[in-house]
Amino acid sequence: MFSAKELSTWKEKHPLLKQIINVEPVTWLNSNLKESKHIPKLPFTKADIYEAEKLWTRFTPFLKKAFSELEDTDGFIESPLKEIDELKIALENTYDSKIDGKLYLKMDNELPIAGSIKARGGFYEVLHYAETLAIENGLINYNENYEAFLTAEFKSFFQQYAIGVGSTGNLGLSIGIMSAKLGFNVSVYMSVDAKQWKKDLLREKGATVYEFSGDFSEAIYAGRQETIADPKGYFVDDESSKHLFLGYSVAALRLEKQLEEKSIKVDADHPLFLYLPCGVGGSPGGIAFGMKMIFGDHVHCFFVEPTHSPSVLIGLLTGEKEKVSVQDFGIDNRTEADGLAVGRPSSFATSISDHLISGIYTVEDDELYKLLTMLADYENIYVEPSATAGLIGPQQVLSSDYINKYGLDKDNATHIAWATGGDLVPESDMKQFYQKGKSVLNRA
Repeated sequence: MFSAKELSTWKEKHPLLKQIINVEPVTWLNSNLKESKHIPKLPFTKADIYEAEKLWTRFTPFLKKAFSELEDTDGFIESPLKEIDELKIALENTYDSKIDGKLYLKMDNELPIAGSIKARGGFYEVLHYAETLAIENGLINYNENYEAFLTAEFKSFFQQYAIGVGSTGNLGLSIGIMSAKLGFNVSVYMSVDAKQWKKDLLREKGATVYEFSGDFSEAIYAGRQETIADPKGYFVDDESSKHLFLGYSVAALRLEKQLEEKSIKVDADHPLFLYLPCGVGGSPGGIAFGMKMIFGDHVHCFFVEPTHSPSVLIGLLTGEKEKVSVQDFGIDNRTEADGLAVGRPSSFATSISDHLISGIYTVEDDELYKLLTMLADYENIYVEPSATAGLIGPQQVLSSDYINKYGLDKDNATHIAWATGGDLVPESDMKQFYQKGKSVLNRA
């Protein structure tokens, strides 16, 4: 942790830090946001997103056979885009603030198999690794039927290899479920924030779970050290993984198609706003990258973090990125939003997001529970607390200077809150979430 003198210097340089350190909700607009034509060279291009989509397509025969819930989708893993007009009206009344434009929910809480956004990146990285091993060892080529990955020959081959991952919960689920299905020996190193039901489910699926009393940084460090010590170990590194990032970026191609199907325009006169819950920064960063590659300056991406875990906000605001943690500033990194409980941002993803995202706002835990209950009451949609973080995005952004600064037509805007998880939450836990939100609403 910085000394009192150092903290005073930081606050003087960045006045917003005073509120952030006091764990007050804030809205920060990114002064480093670049127009598309001025974005510095990035590690990926638009073509890389299309290549990643091809891998997903190659694996659809395997996925369709391996998971019964994918039979109706022909092996594709995708979530609905739903207009939530009843909740929009309720939000306007509750917060006494109009939401110009239309409000949608991108329901990654319903993503098949893993029930969260982490299925996009986590599944992709495991499948990419499996494909690489299989091709390098002459088991398959790109033109063959990938149902072969279900055979005893493939499973026996993958049992020679170990996969490890550090997680607060949902990434561990996606890595654990897919790795075990393919036959890998998979270990998930979970932080203190991870829910017990997630640990239980992972063990049920065949993963080995290691529990830590510390936060995400401790779990990921331990997992990395243990995994790389194995000559045949592969670590899925949430702090620096290019493959996770690319897996998330494919969501942009899928969302582009859904917008077209709903006749939703995205252009200079019809701005698109995305509100993305943010932990270490990989999943929202990957999606923001993909969306910027597809829609350029017509899409405006905002990250959302808990007031007690604003790691990406502090990293970008100070310019120090992964070099600083929330603990350095005396913030405890304790939040009920387990998927967002990260003290230090991703070095890889945050450097890319620096010029792509429009801003970040923070939200208190009680607000997450209140939004969870409202979403259930008005739309009959049940998610976990962290997945509600984007729902107040329109009101945060529309009340800021952002619209006027960029001369945007708010009346023709489309707002999409990204619901990141919840489908696998046990009913008893969901009832507790709901009741807690109801209590918060009753106190208001």
